[in-house]
Amino acid sequence: MNQVEKSTKTARGTVTCDNSTMHLLKANDFVAAAIRKKAAAENFLLLNITSSAGSGKTTLLQETARRLGDKINMKILVGDLETERDADRLRSVGADALQIVTGGICHLEAQMVWQAMEGLNLEGLDLLIVENVGNLVCPASFDLGEDYRVTLIATTEGDDKPKKYPRMFLTSELLLVSKVDLIDYLPFSIDAVVADARDINPNIGVIEISSIKDIGIDEWCNWLLDRVAEKKAAKKEAATG
Repeated sequence: MNQVEKSTKTARGTVTCDNSTMHLLKANDFVAAAIRKKAAAENFLLLNITSSAGSGKTTLLQETARRLGDKINMKILVGDLETERDADRLRSVGADALQIVTGGICHLEAQMVWQAMEGLNLEGLDLLIVENVGNLVCPASFDLGEDYRVTLIATTEGDDKPKKYPRMFLTSELLLVSKVDLIDYLPFSIDAVVADARDINPNIGVIEISSIKDIGIDEWCNWLLDRVAEKKAAKKEAATG
């Protein structure tokens, strides 16, 4: 007998799902709320970075670590189905990175992040970045307790992704259009992808980047520093009344 689909409200919007998925999402949101409370208490910014596989997330984070490693206390959690290859790449540039191996699950869940955080020294932490599993579908429904969700779309994967996978862009605060150095060689329109993304989410920010050619990386790093400063300022303001 087929299960009846229902809609359930999550921290990242309303999702239509069957009963078992609905219970899973509710349990996930419970843990995500605990993560958000922990991040607030420890006063660090939590970022969830999502994309398709191969969009350049890890390369971007390598460059981010190089530029911000001596400016802020930053740690990175990396999600993949198997291997520690991405975490190894990040460690090779001096980043404090911990791998989360999902064992076949196509997304990170809040419980995975919570368990990984238990192995981190959070004292004095400014920024915790979670690099999600490469997938534009499943991660869109799972809140990880993040302050911001950032989604990459590479010029190599086509400019039709926002309308094909709208939930990811609806729930993201920032869109990074990556590998823009290849734009002259590909049938990809930045204007079209931004227009589609903003048709879904009018408030989404956009930065064009190339980690290899150093395009937009300063803007990205400044965006991160500004968000960290804003969170710390808000905490200080709340404490002083």
